[in-house]
Amino acid sequence: MIRVDLSLLVLIYLGLMVGPVLFLWLLNELRRQRREKAAFRHVLRCGMCSFEFEDRTETLLPKCPRCSSLTERYPISSL
Repeated sequence: MIRVDLSLLVLIYLGLMVGPVLFLWLLNELRRQRREKAAFRHVLRCGMCSFEFEDRTETLLPKCPRCSSLTERYPISSL
């Protein structure tokens, strides 16, 4: 028979119960971030009027629908 202290037994029990929950939460968070990044792939922000619009064309400099200025394609940073 293997002798185990009560504190070690509680630690093993908590590890077995909380570990999978923590792993599933982390996996879900990574999947959510990937979906969010894919959703904002075609969103652009105008440098003149700060209007955010969606442009799925492959043009190098799309026009802003609000002020008609040419907009460069760079990723929108999120906080």
